[in-house]
Amino acid sequence: MAKISIATVFMALISLLLTLTHSFSTENPTDRRILVLLDDLALKSSHSIFFNSLQSRGFELDFKLSDDPKIALQRYGQYLYDGLILFSPTTERFGGSLDVAAVLDFVDSGKDLIVAADASASDLIRSIAAECGVDFDEDPSAVVIDHGSYAVSGTEGDHTLIAADDFIKSDVLLGSTKIEAPVLFKGIGHSLNPTNSLVLKVLSASPSAYSANPKSKLSTPPSLSGSSISLVSVVQARNNARAVFSGSLDLFSNKFFKSPVQKVGSSNKYAKSGNEQFVTELSKWVFHERGHLKAVNVKHHKVGETDEPAIYRINDDLEYSVEIYEWSGSSWEPYVANDVQVQFYMMSPYVLKTMSTDKKGLYHASFKVPDVYGVFQFKVEYQRLGYTSLSLAKQIPVRPFRHNEYERFIPTAFPYYGASFSTMAAFFIFSFVYLYSK
Repeated sequence: MAKISIATVFMALISLLLTLTHSFSTENPTDRRILVLLDDLALKSSHSIFFNSLQSRGFELDFKLSDDPKIALQRYGQYLYDGLILFSPTTERFGGSLDVAAVLDFVDSGKDLIVAADASASDLIRSIAAECGVDFDEDPSAVVIDHGSYAVSGTEGDHTLIAADDFIKSDVLLGSTKIEAPVLFKGIGHSLNPTNSLVLKVLSASPSAYSANPKSKLSTPPSLSGSSISLVSVVQARNNARAVFSGSLDLFSNKFFKSPVQKVGSSNKYAKSGNEQFVTELSKWVFHERGHLKAVNVKHHKVGETDEPAIYRINDDLEYSVEIYEWSGSSWEPYVANDVQVQFYMMSPYVLKTMSTDKKGLYHASFKVPDVYGVFQFKVEYQRLGYTSLSLAKQIPVRPFRHNEYERFIPTAFPYYGASFSTMAAFFIFSFVYLYSK
């Protein structure tokens, strides 16, 4: 019995080691395991294009039903996955040890999340979204309706199949290739919590859209209307964890990926919607295949020297440099920007300077140590839309001049020197005249 127990523990440890070996690392962000929770395993086939796209890019997907009693994000205090996809909008309670708090802890630990809802979204899914600053319409029967931007179809319909094309203008979020075709959307809208500055709209509804029950007449103004309705939003936490919230599960489906689309009032008819390109590019961002920065080789030294000193003296001339790279999906490439700044900081920045770049990843700046001694920090706080934030700090003391390092004669004191000697000369002349005059 003891042998069986030891063997079981040994195999469990080996399994955990292999899991951690293939998990996320800053050196290779694409080597990641993703847990996919589904309402129905039929979604594996109805959304297979999206899942195959992830697998072709090196992701290992673990599919489970959302009420599976064996669901676990952690084992022995270590996370088994680096990403979580919730395609289970109707689930009222997750299986195993997973709940709202566990999902939020997962994100707080720096992991990534995709949540897709629909008109039947449960309170569980709404709670997860609300904790991240995304508020789905409180009316459980409401969906987004747009009589001015719906997708043309063979039947008149209720205009809940929307052809949306109001994308965020960001190459890092949606790629450098413009999405020409509108995105098909059928689901619920949401608003962004105004107190949360970390959440962004990626796909917005048109000014003619509103959220209501399509099967009943409006008796009161809708709670959500116009461009304030967000269809798809993203969150990048302060720990660089990323999350995507969509009000439509069909947005990711094979049917919407392959459907032709024509927006009402437009003569342009596209053989294929923009859903696949939109979802693929957005998934590259959320799983850190794009917009992921790292900083290495932080150095500082006096001008004309190469060694890093243990202490600086006031008014020293120094140089600071750092190398910044961006993950391209397969390798680290030099990051090129003109807005990276370094601070020389003690309680407040005494020096704030924009660094120059050689466009090969190296950023550098030269400046003079302020005429103030104390314990300073070199600080780089870089935050740019869609990119992981960089926060670098390196502490260094600054001393005043020693007693034998001051100039023998200080130019600014020349008037005082002159006054002293002129006083002595005047006293000598006065004494001579006083003593020898008749």
